[in-house]
Amino acid sequence: MLLAPAALAGLPSPGKLVPGRSLAGIRIGETQRQVTAALGRSHGVCSGCAVPTWYFTVRAFDQHGLGVEFTRGRVSAVYTIWQPDGWTGPKGLALGATQAQVDATAGALFQVTCTGYDAWVNDRKTVRTVYYILNGNLWGFGLLRANANPCR
Repeated sequence: MLLAPAALAGLPSPGKLVPGRSLAGIRIGETQRQVTAALGRSHGVCSGCAVPTWYFTVRAFDQHGLGVEFTRGRVSAVYTIWQPDGWTGPKGLALGATQAQVDATAGALFQVTCTGYDAWVNDRKTVRTVYYILNGNLWGFGLLRANANPCR
């Protein structure tokens, strides 16, 4: 039996961060159509967010997953939500790793202090890679437009 592409799409589990490039296969600048083709149509929509934001979860009614923000119909931010199990970054860096492991693996980063957590960031020409740290451990990953505020 051959499944339609939409039936094959869905939130990758586990997802992967490729610094400066993609998170769970989603890239900064992609269209809503490209995100739907990659992750499917099953997502929640934030009603109180400043920009259109879609939430893809690992399972229905689960908080763990991926947030995708759009500006003028294109991805302007993509980030993990609630530390989904098994997601990794460069060199196998896993969510839950210590701050020291992030420092040793991710390269040169600078700190942005957010309310209740820290964002350790690396800027490339057009993309900001973010490592979210909560209580000394890696809580999440994010990709944003370069120089965007990483606090979410």
